[in-house]
Amino acid sequence: MINTLKKFHPTRLIPAIQRRLAEKKFLKLWNNSNKGKENKEYLKTLKDIHKGERLFLIANGPSIKDMDLGVLKNEFTMCMNRFYIYFDKIGFVPNYLVCVEDLVLGQFAEDFNNIPIEGKFVNWRFHQQINKCHYLKEAFAFNPFFQNDITNPTHFGGTVTFACLQLAYYMGFSEIIIIGMDHSFKEKGIPNKIEVRKYEKDESHFDPNYFPKGMKWKLPDLDKSEIGYLIARNFYESNNRKIIDATINGKCEIFDKQDFSSINLKK
Repeated sequence: MINTLKKFHPTRLIPAIQRRLAEKKFLKLWNNSNKGKENKEYLKTLKDIHKGERLFLIANGPSIKDMDLGVLKNEFTMCMNRFYIYFDKIGFVPNYLVCVEDLVLGQFAEDFNNIPIEGKFVNWRFHQQINKCHYLKEAFAFNPFFQNDITNPTHFGGTVTFACLQLAYYMGFSEIIIIGMDHSFKEKGIPNKIEVRKYEKDESHFDPNYFPKGMKWKLPDLDKSEIGYLIARNFYESNNRKIIDATINGKCEIFDKQDFSSINLKK
């Protein structure tokens, strides 16, 4: 069950205020710089380009190791964060990749510059470090909301999955099937606290080197994520669209479930 009161705890509130103050300069560049204006013009071309289509949204949980993702090569696919290290294993490059997390973009900026995918979207804060991609501007409203026009600042809801669901909606997808969203982590601790990885293997993602030892990371805030998921589910349903969770043994209970093996795939 989602505890909405937790979002007002000082461990969340104080960093949120700090981020909002620091974000003013990026908002100004988003609205007034040539690069910001050009990016927004491109985003406008994405409106409803996949109207009525189905999208497979691939998260990074360990469960995808037990799946044959090669069967999705003829489907529309969107992946997240460092899923690019898995491209060779699945035999195709997804249509879209989204990353909005500062720690991932900051530590792997060179990787993101070299990812061979045209439909690449990263956080606007990294528009000077990461090129050959498109940008999403984060909104810092205290109450998360669903942005159906991504040319405007978009609330990320504490998880890239929420950002993806808003981007997919804007593109016109009417059905989203999520896989790999295990919604559980081997590591325990304080959500959103930056830590240096101490373990040799990453057991919370599909690859043991997803966050290698010595890299910085933050334990995701599952409560905050669930608030965003619920908002997304309700927004989709109120507009006659749907989100299905086909994750193997996934722990999230927000979305309707479906067995992945029962889905009819394009040949």
